[in-house]
Formats: sequence, C-alpha cells, structure tokens
Amino acid sequence: MSELVNDIKFVEEPEETLSMNPKKFILWLFIVSIIMLFAAMTSAYLVRRAEGNWMEYTIPSVFSYSSIVLVASSLTMHWAYLAAKKDNFGSLKIAITITFALGIAFLYMQFQGWVELVNQNVFFVGNPAGSFMYIFTGLHAFHLISGLIVLLFSLVAVFRFRIHAKSLNQLEIAAGYWHFLDILWLYLFFFLVYFH
Repeated sequence: MSELVNDIKFVEEPEETLSMNPKKFILWLFIVSIIMLFAAMTSAYLVRRAEGNWMEYTIPSVFSYSSIVLVASSLTMHWAYLAAKKDNFGSLKIAITITFALGIAFLYMQFQGWVELVNQNVFFVGNPAGSFMYIFTGLHAFHLISGLIVLLFSLVAVFRFRIHAKSLNQLEIAAGYWHFLDILWLYLFFFLVYFH
C-alpha cells in the first residue's frame, strides 16, 4: 500500500494568471501618462497663480457648449459599443459616425474659444493666465485629434464588418480612450472655471 501511495503523484493545477490584451495595456499606460502630465500642469497653474500678476478674463462661453457636445459624443460612443455587442451594424455605423462628427464639432468649438480669447486680448505669449489656458486647451485638443484618429480606424473597421459581437477589442480601446478624453476635458473645464 505504501508503494502505491509513493507512486501516486499529485499534480497541482497551475494558478490562473491574469492577462490583458497588450493593446489595452498600452492604452492604460498612455492614459496614466496623460493623467500625470495634466496633474503636473494643474499643480503648476495653482502655484503660478498664487504668485500674483494674474490676468483676469472671461472664460469663453463656447467652452461650456463644447463640454455638452463632448458628453453627447460619449453617449453616442456607448451606443456604438452596445450596438456592436448585439451585431446591430446599422446602429453601430450611425453611432460611431455621429461620435466622430461630434469630435470634429468639439475641435471647431475649441478654435472658436481661442478666437474669443484673442478678442479679449488674451494671448499665448504674455500673462501666464492666458498661456495656461492655451496650453490646457491645446494639449487636450491634440489628444482629442489622436482620439479621432483611433476612432477613424474603428470607423473603417466597422464599415468592413471587422467589429462585431465576437471582435470588440478595437472598439473597446477606442471607446475607453474616447471616454477618458471626455472626462479629462470636464476636469479641465471645471478646474479652470473654479480656479480662474
């Protein structure tokens, strides 16, 4: 009997490892780096503002409207994701196209905000209050352009039927990045309104 017990080998089940899609991991690293960048910049803003010599001006009203446009684009992006999960290709194409169009509209509204700043004699060079406004909105616009590029690749994939219920990674990456950019803008907007 003891020989039989010695011959029996207990095989341990390997522990299940946590895994993540490499592209999603890269996205999260990118998001963390953007968060760190804007956290550093908002800290610098507060420190510089406390030093004085800070120009007072009115934040362009179009930034409020552009915030609504960006929130709407998050809703249509979520609609696109839900449509993809159900293989509802008609709704998916409409939703992702509307999201892209709202992103373009947001960028146009940002440009109009800069025009309004210039009309108030707020320039990139000069008082740091204006410089920070242009840096914050300009960097966010740059990241939003990168989001539009990601969205464009997803849009093409949708029209080629490469995104569907069993293949959602590309859309999940685009949606995750898009929602992050929307949240980032809302943070910046309310930060600038509150600490202006």
